[in-house]
Parts: sequence; C-alpha cells; structure tokens
Amino acid sequence: MNELIKRVIDLAIDIQQIPAPTFEEGKRAEFVCGMFISERLTDISVDELGNVFGRLKSKGRRKPLIVSAHMDTVFPRETNLDGRRAGGKVYGPGIGDNSIGVAALIGLNWMLREQNIHTGGDIWFVANVCEEGLGDLRGMKAVVDRFGADVHAYLVLEGLALGHIYHRAVGVKRYRVTARTSGGHSWSDYGKPSAVHELSKLVVGLASLDLPKEPRTTMNVGKISGGTSVNVIASEAKLDLDLRSEDEESLRELVDTAETLIQNANKPNVSVEAEVIGQRPPGEMSASHPLVMLAKDCLRKQGFDAGLISGSTDANVPLSRGYPAIVLGVTTGGSAHTTNEYINTAPVKQGMEQLVRFVERAW
Repeated sequence: MNELIKRVIDLAIDIQQIPAPTFEEGKRAEFVCGMFISERLTDISVDELGNVFGRLKSKGRRKPLIVSAHMDTVFPRETNLDGRRAGGKVYGPGIGDNSIGVAALIGLNWMLREQNIHTGGDIWFVANVCEEGLGDLRGMKAVVDRFGADVHAYLVLEGLALGHIYHRAVGVKRYRVTARTSGGHSWSDYGKPSAVHELSKLVVGLASLDLPKEPRTTMNVGKISGGTSVNVIASEAKLDLDLRSEDEESLRELVDTAETLIQNANKPNVSVEAEVIGQRPPGEMSASHPLVMLAKDCLRKQGFDAGLISGSTDANVPLSRGYPAIVLGVTTGGSAHTTNEYINTAPVKQGMEQLVRFVERAW
C-alpha cells in the first residue's frame, strides 16, 4: 500500500472521529472546509445548509464535473466513535458510510495532482449534508438546485460501494403514522382502545402485504414509540414507515395500499393519521450511457466485474431531474449502519485508481 493511499485511510479515520448526525454536520463541515483550503481549491464556500464546495480549476473548457460525498451518519451524537484496526480492516461507526467517501474527495485531488492529470473541465468537490434518514436528501437537492443541468455529470461517492455502479434511483416515500385514543387505566378501563395496540394491528397488516420481488419493492417499519407506562392504556403512539420500489408504478401502488390501510385504521375513539416525512424521487440513466460504460471499464481494469444496481442515494436527485449521475464506491466492507461497521483497507488502492481513471476520462 503506497503512502498516498495510507493518507486517504488516515484521513477517513480523522473524519470518522468527528460526530456528524444528520442535521448536525457542522463540525465535520468545518474540518472539510479546512482541508479544501489547505488543498488550495478555489471558490470555497459553505451554503446555508452546511454543504461545502471547492473548485479544482482546469484549462479544459467543458462543463464541470460535480464529485460529491455525504458527510452525515446515522449515529446519534452520543455514540461512542472509538475505532480500531485489525486484520486489514478499520472498524468504527460511519467509517464506510461515508467517512472514506469524504476522504476520497481529498484523495482524488491528491492523485490528480501527483499524476499531473489535466481534466476536460473544472471539478467541483462537494461534501454535502442530509443524505441519511430524515435528511430527505436536502443537501443534494440544494447542490443540484445550484448547478442544475449546466454540468457534465454528477459523480456521487459511497464508501462501501466498490465493485458496483448505481445508475438507477430507487423511489422512497416515508410516513410518520400517529394513533390517538382517550387512553386510561389498564385494569379499570380495560376494553378501551390502546394507541399501541391499534398501531400494532396496522403493522401486522403492512407486514402481511405480498410485495413483488421483481421489480424489487419493500416495506419497513423502522421505529415505534408511545405509551406512558406498563399499566396505562396508551393514548398516543407513533411509527415511522419506509416504502420503496425500483419501479415508480409499483411504488405508487404500494403507497396507495398503505394509505388505505392507514385510513381504515380509523374507527370510533381511534384517530390514525399519516404525515409524509420523506420522499426520494426515482430516476434512471441507461445502462448503455457512456458514463456507465466508462465506469464498467474503469472497474474492469481494477479487477472487478462491475455490477449494475439500483439504490437510494444522493444520485436520486439529479437522476430524477434527467441529469447524468452515477454512484461509485471507494472500497469494500460491511456492517454498515451498525457500531461494528468496517472497511477493508487493501481495496482502497483499487477504488481510488478507479475514481481517478473515471475522472480523467469522463469528458
């Protein structure tokens, strides 16, 4: 492993050690902004949401390439971020999703400079906020609002995606469903409806849906809360519902079915209502698009048989608006979104080589 790749991994560890829950990415943004300054990028700025921008100018006259990586993590601020190295791996919450991706922004600049590569147009490096959870891609929406169609393409870096090419965006719709009742005492008021019980019935109905495997369509209740005490009939309870599909029509059908189940959960003395808390638009770039073909070739040269897949990422935003966008990875790893998350260090070299070759030839 050469010195530059070691620097990228060390930088990823430094980034991982800075807490960055969705909506609280400020400290990490400050660190990245400092890196952009030390790297002598130009037109460095931080927008009102906290997205960090820096431009690598080129003598090329073509439209710029936007290279982005999200800074936020799924982990709350109080999470112990201590990591460790063992057996060719680096462990730590958020190390793969997406600290190594953010580090790759800087690493890509290092490699372009080291190899004296001149690109066909400017590169805008962007470290964005609000990709995870209820961030609802706010950061990337602001990025695409800023640059729009006046770009060559959007390249999104996801740390653990090496070997894959995301060119299709999975549509997502998310709800917070709230049930309310009058509540009461578990003994003396037994028989009155419980908000917890009513939501539980709704979950059973949702989990019993026969969802298509092709196109892949999913349903998940990721969080339930409510009630007062073990001996209290709950007067209020909430759940967060996530609906996804590779196909827009299939997602629409699932949404209609879920909304009908929610509406039918209303009955005398039981009020159930749903609030939309997130919506990720679907989109797609053809598998035969030149950028997809280029990405396949760059991966092949690094020994990977590229897999074309769909996913829910920052690329949803430009793809949904008809702009060319693609997601590439930096390395492999596992246990994403858990405190045992890890990256494999050896493939980082292949991942970075793939990225620099892609950027060199993108125009």
